[in-house]
Amino acid sequence: MARMTAARAAVEILKREGVSNAFGVPGAAINPFYAALKASGGINHTLARHVEGASHMAEGYTRTHAGNIGVCIGTSGPAGTDMITGLYSAIGDSIPILCITGQAPTAVIHKEDFQAVDIASIAKPVTKMAVTVLEAAQVPGVFQQAFHLMRSGRPGPVLIDLPIDVQLTEIEFDPETYAPLPVYKPAATRAQVEKAIGMLNASERPLIVAGGGVINADAAELLVEFAELTGTPVVPTLMGWGLLPDDHELNAGMVGLQTSHRYGNATFLESDFVLGIGNRWANRHTGKLDVYTAGRKFVHVDIEPTQIGKIFAPDYGIASDAKAALELFVEVARELKAAGRLPDRSAWAASAQERKATLQRRTHFDDIPIKPQRVYEEMNKAFGPETRYVSTIGLSQIAGAQMLHVFKPRHWINCGQAGPLGWTVPAALGVAKADPEAQVVALSGDYDFQFMIEELAVGAQHRIPYVHVLVNNSYLGLIRQAQRAFEIDFQVNLEFENINSPELGVYGVDHVKVAEGLGCKAIRVTDPADLGAALEQAKKLAQEYRVPVVVEAILERITNISMSTTNDISNVVEFEEIATEPGHAPTSIRTLKV
Repeated sequence: MARMTAARAAVEILKREGVSNAFGVPGAAINPFYAALKASGGINHTLARHVEGASHMAEGYTRTHAGNIGVCIGTSGPAGTDMITGLYSAIGDSIPILCITGQAPTAVIHKEDFQAVDIASIAKPVTKMAVTVLEAAQVPGVFQQAFHLMRSGRPGPVLIDLPIDVQLTEIEFDPETYAPLPVYKPAATRAQVEKAIGMLNASERPLIVAGGGVINADAAELLVEFAELTGTPVVPTLMGWGLLPDDHELNAGMVGLQTSHRYGNATFLESDFVLGIGNRWANRHTGKLDVYTAGRKFVHVDIEPTQIGKIFAPDYGIASDAKAALELFVEVARELKAAGRLPDRSAWAASAQERKATLQRRTHFDDIPIKPQRVYEEMNKAFGPETRYVSTIGLSQIAGAQMLHVFKPRHWINCGQAGPLGWTVPAALGVAKADPEAQVVALSGDYDFQFMIEELAVGAQHRIPYVHVLVNNSYLGLIRQAQRAFEIDFQVNLEFENINSPELGVYGVDHVKVAEGLGCKAIRVTDPADLGAALEQAKKLAQEYRVPVVVEAILERITNISMSTTNDISNVVEFEEIATEPGHAPTSIRTLKV
């Protein structure tokens, strides 16, 4: 048997579990692990500027390719507490990441030693497992269990806390005979799927609501095949966006209070049956449940049994991994189609596309300062179907989801449940690290951008290029819009006159200078006619210099983006002009029918 430190055993297990990249910040209590990382080789490490940033990089890395598990590493005390936001974000969206922290020596953890905190207890509510390993011999088993848990059932994050003496203790461990534990995933039965398809076939206007669980299961192709076999229009959730191309004849558009399409909501409200697969009925998707559920039956397929019935009671529930369920759904649908026993849904599907061609929002405005809608129009022109978009929260993300186009799974990478400001920069770096040849485009408002702006230096140091579209109105736009209900505009205004950049007027922070100071490239745009050229230049600069490139669009101060003010998907307010002629929405998926 080979003898090695427990830290070295942990690194060897990481490699055998498929880990090739890690993100983190070293420190005294985790240095033995870093020594093992260096000695072992084979794992590329990206040095973050903030440990929360490292956790979001790990998230972006995981979300980019099926099978990826991002790893973030930090020292004891505040490094672990900094990772909590990343862990919350990951568990909310069912994303497996592994956080590894250092810890004070076992003998003094309870003695208020320097940077000794019970991080396992703090992290438990936002992980599938959080543990401080007190016996070195347990390290291999704990890491093996961590990967098993992250991949089994509903995926999610794990935190492993390693006291420095545990890391340094030598143990017997043979990495050559190590093998990952089998992954557990519940699977639907044939009888369950036959019943669900029977309910679908008995309806007249069915829809499939497809969520992030389908993407996690790498089952997008099966979902599309089932939809095509049965002729059923598909509503992707925000986390499921890209499951089928936006221009697919069965893509009915997104539904919800904010990140939704006019035509998506209209089609949903006409439906009489909904098959939900890998979705969690998020409140900003459903809004008022009496409106959402009225007049339609529901079947819910989810990998987590306790998720079924959590938001509302479906008419039928199936606990299953999305891929396992969809394999059976496709099998049964093929048999029914061959027997001529599937209803003709062509008129219903055509009606969804008719709404797509008539219910559109306007994007073409020539105003100065720039209206945000024009930014997304120009992004649609500049960035093709291979683009991987990254965004988190705010009016920028909501408007982007309403107006951008996504054509492939994992090409809209969004923090859906937690929505932490600052997520976008580090997550985009994680995505670009996972897919170095991809066109990665991040989208932020000015406040999200400022939260973790220091991570741009990581892209400059490690030569990680991507394009960051920054829409700047010097406002907390989403919160300002929400405050309208309280008739206030309080503590949401970011404007000030920057004494070092008077040309900015009241727009405050000079993002171009900051980005350049962090080693990146940046372009500021004040005229909408210049947006297209700026985006093209940004793509060239990113390729030439291999660093993040920021394109800042100076927006009008106040724009109210379409959303419901009554928590009702049948009552979404269109604050801005809607499209009334084709030239109003030149990059819409369907040419506007007047």
